[in-house]
Amino acid sequence: MKLLLDFLPIVLFFAVFKVAEGRPDAAAAFATEHFGPFVSGGVVAAAQAPVLLATLVVMLATLLQIVVLLALRRKVDKMLWISLVLVTVFGGATVWFQNETFIKWKPSVLYWVMGLVFWLSHAIWRRNLLQSVMGEQMQLPAQVWRKLNLMWIAFFAFMGLANLYVAYSFSTDAWVNFKLFGSMGLMIAFTVAQAIYLGKHIKQAETPEQP
Repeated sequence: MKLLLDFLPIVLFFAVFKVAEGRPDAAAAFATEHFGPFVSGGVVAAAQAPVLLATLVVMLATLLQIVVLLALRRKVDKMLWISLVLVTVFGGATVWFQNETFIKWKPSVLYWVMGLVFWLSHAIWRRNLLQSVMGEQMQLPAQVWRKLNLMWIAFFAFMGLANLYVAYSFSTDAWVNFKLFGSMGLMIAFTVAQAIYLGKHIKQAETPEQP
């Protein structure tokens, strides 16, 4: 359930963009009729309609995530609240100015905020977030937990830069593809690499000491 909620906004953004991209004039007419008051000038251009509609949907989907979790009396992660704030600010600017640059920055800012949280937690509060979450499931040396923390910080920094590189070097369509498939692929690859790294240390921890 949680995994579905996590990927729901990204999948919906991709789906709506692709559908609207195939019929830009109809998408522009629909967006102008229903969301004209929220757009500067009141008229949505055909070139901007796909990303504008996709942005509106992702804003609603992110809000829906929180509503569902609250309805189920589940804890809402702080990062999800931050994501809602970012998508509201950057998404709102994208809709009003009809400029996809704002929403393209949102993933990078979110990645960097997450990396900053990991770094500040360790540097200021001396708390390793990964160890706090996973410490009950596995026993690892403190040095390994520190390396894992640094690996995630570096990964978030890289993802933020990669997102901006694609956003400014390729078309919006290519960026939308990267947002779903590229980001997910990199996340899976990093998770697999981390699992291999952890497997080595878990085996060492479980090996009994020789008498």
